[in-house]
Amino acid sequence: MRIGIDLGGSKTEIIALGERGETMLRRRVATPRGDYEATLDTIAELVESAEDELACSCSVGIGIPGAESQATGLIKNANSTWLIGQPLRADLEDMLDREVRLANDANCFALSEASDGAAAGAHIVFGVILGTGVGGGIVVNGQPLQGANAIAGEWGHCYLPPALESEVGKDPECYCGRRGCVETYLSGPGLANDHLRVTGQTLDAQRIAELAAAGDATCEATLQRYEARLAFALGQVINVLDPEVIVLGGGLSNLQRLYANVVGQWDAHVFSDVVRTRLVRNIHGDSSGVRGAAWLWPVR
Repeated sequence: MRIGIDLGGSKTEIIALGERGETMLRRRVATPRGDYEATLDTIAELVESAEDELACSCSVGIGIPGAESQATGLIKNANSTWLIGQPLRADLEDMLDREVRLANDANCFALSEASDGAAAGAHIVFGVILGTGVGGGIVVNGQPLQGANAIAGEWGHCYLPPALESEVGKDPECYCGRRGCVETYLSGPGLANDHLRVTGQTLDAQRIAELAAAGDATCEATLQRYEARLAFALGQVINVLDPEVIVLGGGLSNLQRLYANVVGQWDAHVFSDVVRTRLVRNIHGDSSGVRGAAWLWPVR
C-alpha cells in the first residue's frame, strides 16, 4: 500500500493507493499556514490515522510546492514560505521512522498522468500546470526527473519573448524577480493581465473564455495571443526534451480549444519535419498531485 500526500498552501490531502492504483482512502485537512512544526504534526497525524484505518504500514511520498536542495537537504523555491530553509524530509523521516520521498508538486502531477493517466505507457512525458501559476514536471521511463539543481521542468521561469511590437521592452515582472517569464503570460492571472494591458478591461480567465465563446472579438483576440504564446513555449520544450506526450493540468487545461489550436501552431517552432508529440488533457484532475506523490513509490 502506498500513501501520497499533497502539501498545498491551503489544504493538505492524503491518499492511499492499492497495488493496481485503486483509491483505498482519501481525505483533506486545512494546512496550518505559516507554522512549520504544526505542518509536520499534521502530516504525521494523517499518516498515523490512515495506517490505523488500513491496518497496515505504508510507504510515504509527499508532493510539495517547492524543491529540496541537493546541496543542503533544505527546502527552497517554495510558495509555502514557512517551508523554506527547513529539513522537511529529514524531520518527517524522524517522526515517521521510515524513508520518505519528496518531489515537486508539478513532478507529482506528471508522474500521476504518466503512471495511469493520460500519458500512461509513454517513455518521456512533460506535465504542465496552467493555473494560478505555471509549473512543469518531467517523467522519463516512469521516474520523475529532478536534475542536478532540483529544478528540472521549471519551465514557468523561462523567458517568453513579447508577442506584440507594443510589448517590446515592457516585459511583465514575475514574482521571482525576473521579467517576461512564461508564468507572467500563461498562468490564469497572466492571461487576465494580458487582456487588461491590451483592452483596459478587468476580466478573469474564465470570463474571458466565456465571452470569447459568445463571440466577443477582444476576448477572442486575447485567447489567440495566449494560444500563440503557449505554442511557442511548448515548441521550445519539444526541441529540448522531445516528449511523446505533453499533459495539461490546472484550470486553463479545461479550455478544449487549446488542444487543436496550440498543436496547429507549434510545428513552426519545432526543429523537425514532423511533430509526433501529443498534447492531451489530464485524466485525474486535481487528484493528480496526491496520486503522483503515492506513485513516488512504484509497485515492486
